[in-house]
Amino acid sequence: MVEVPAVASGPSVEEVLAAAVDGIDGEERPGQIAMARAVRAAFESEQHLVVQAGTGTGKSLGYLVPSLLHDGRVVVATATLALQHQLVERDLPALLDAAEPLLGSRPRYAVLKGRSNYACLHRLRDGVPDDQGILVDAPAGPLGEQVLALRAWSDEELERRGSGDRDAAPAHTDRAWAQVSVSARECLGANRCPYGIECFAERARDEAMSADIVVTNHALLAIDALEGIPVLPPHDCVIVDEAHELAARVTGAASAELSAALIERAAKRARSFVDGTEADDLGDAGELFKSAVDAASPGRVETLGDALAAAVARVRDTARAAWSAFPSQSSADSDEEAPRRQARSQVEQVRDIADRIAIASPFDVTWVAERDRLRFGNQLRVAPLSVSGLLREKLMAERTVVLTSATLKLGGEFDALARSVGLRPVDRLPDDTAAEQQPVKGGDSGPESGEPGGRPPGDAVQPLPWRGIDVGSPFSYGSQGILYVARALPPPGRDGLGPRQIEEICALVRAAGGRTLGLFSSRRAAETAAEAVRNELPDLPVLCQGDGQLGELARQFVADHQTSLFGTLSLWQGVDLPGDTCQLVVIDRIPFPRPDDPLMSARQRAVDEAGGNGFMAVAATHAGLLLAQGSGRLIRTMTDRGVVAILDPRLVTARYGGFLRASLPPMWPTSDRATVIAALRRLAVAADAAPPADAGTPADAGDAPDALPA
Repeated sequence: MVEVPAVASGPSVEEVLAAAVDGIDGEERPGQIAMARAVRAAFESEQHLVVQAGTGTGKSLGYLVPSLLHDGRVVVATATLALQHQLVERDLPALLDAAEPLLGSRPRYAVLKGRSNYACLHRLRDGVPDDQGILVDAPAGPLGEQVLALRAWSDEELERRGSGDRDAAPAHTDRAWAQVSVSARECLGANRCPYGIECFAERARDEAMSADIVVTNHALLAIDALEGIPVLPPHDCVIVDEAHELAARVTGAASAELSAALIERAAKRARSFVDGTEADDLGDAGELFKSAVDAASPGRVETLGDALAAAVARVRDTARAAWSAFPSQSSADSDEEAPRRQARSQVEQVRDIADRIAIASPFDVTWVAERDRLRFGNQLRVAPLSVSGLLREKLMAERTVVLTSATLKLGGEFDALARSVGLRPVDRLPDDTAAEQQPVKGGDSGPESGEPGGRPPGDAVQPLPWRGIDVGSPFSYGSQGILYVARALPPPGRDGLGPRQIEEICALVRAAGGRTLGLFSSRRAAETAAEAVRNELPDLPVLCQGDGQLGELARQFVADHQTSLFGTLSLWQGVDLPGDTCQLVVIDRIPFPRPDDPLMSARQRAVDEAGGNGFMAVAATHAGLLLAQGSGRLIRTMTDRGVVAILDPRLVTARYGGFLRASLPPMWPTSDRATVIAALRRLAVAADAAPPADAGTPADAGDAPDALPA
């Protein structure tokens, strides 16, 4: 790896990083230093970088320091609110305090989100349009109380020049927030809105325009890059943290759904502004669509049948006519203009979605999603087959991008992650190649073997040089954790947890004295396991996802170390539970996508048709990422110790098991149940004997079963 020399007129990466670490009473971490140097080299050479930085590396400072020293604006995009909050409230202020004496000035940073994340003063003060487009005051009941509380909060935010950001608002539901916010389509615009000067969203954009570092989320980055809408200020470098989530988040941002309820709402709102029959025609088209989509079988729709195709075309045509029939923009009366614009935007949304579905692009996947037919009816959903080509053309080809996460090497390689975001393995630079060296060129058309979809044949692909590095982790996984695969159990079946799996879970939880995070493939499996453990071990409390709000359940889990927490996908990622709270992570089965998942199955087939291995490229990669994330819940600090127990023997018996195991942290592996039970018992005894502040000691080198207990 090349070390970029310090700029003569300013401090080096190492100097600023050392000052920042000293400012937070931290300690030097070789992986953090290596990462900071590599990010600086990527910025200087304008070559993309993929960095796996294990938990405990301190990757945020590893990329913030070179971003601060970069001669240009850097956008930092995250996937979760927790990381965004950490960057803004802790890491960036500490870094700027440390860097200011070295730089001679204090750089600026800003947070920027989508418009609907900010309270809209026009809605708060003038009311919300009802289904007929008439502005109404706050609704009655609990919803109205929340809206009134949000109004009072917004006034306080204005007085103290606060952000008006939803994350800072008092407790509320999604319905309440919808009453006080608008989408970009619904917004009047700063010049036409009577509150444009005070607007929270506009103020956030103004601050971003004058900032050196802009913190945003994956969705807004996707909108800025893919839709050609300049929502972010000009920038030449992007840091994508939690990069393992990027493709999924971009897919979500590029997906849409058409439902009878959406069409009906648009038609109702349009009737107040359209004098002709166009709004009624749209309403009739919605009824035709409901009949057709409810009669369709759930699942992927490769070709719209006659009835559904006719219904979608009818919705598209009537929505187009209704949109055109709206009167021209109102003059200065915002009481009339706001409802008109918002009603027209709803009709426009229906038109655009129906048009996209009717076109039936080979690069889209369309499917019927079954819902409560009595209340809502089915939906017709559409999503991109792949976002790799879009990301390659709209993001990677335009800016220097650094992608980082603790889990980027799937199967021990970066290739799967690289393909998902549009970087081709053929363009990868060797790790020991100088950053200035020209990349090896090769391959000029068609999808990679692991990439669904791709470009049309013959469409040339320009090389985008990139490097992948793993800066490691300060943790000693081999002596801090055991990876237990229950090889003696039967493979999991379609009917959920069997008696032997339930008996195994109870035995493990008993040995651990609680302290268990259970990660399950379905809500039914989590509930079945929770009920069984409660019956078998009544003295050990068990919380199950669905018993309350996830945040409150996590707090209860942390507060009582004998408590266990069982749940599904939202617990696999982003939950930080260090210490004796979690000494056992149980995973019921390899988390392959459901066979009937329309999007995943379509992607898998596309890879097969392109000559690749669809199962490995899609299903195994998906499972490897989730297993890595789930296993990563165990070791969060230097003193954490415990067991990851995977109750699916296929991890060691199936041919793809090696790929999945190579995706996991390098814990000490075993299939011996007695060894694991004994280790968990010793850990439980040690944890019960030690006060909370001393719950663990640094692990020594050696075999895990002997090193784990204190």
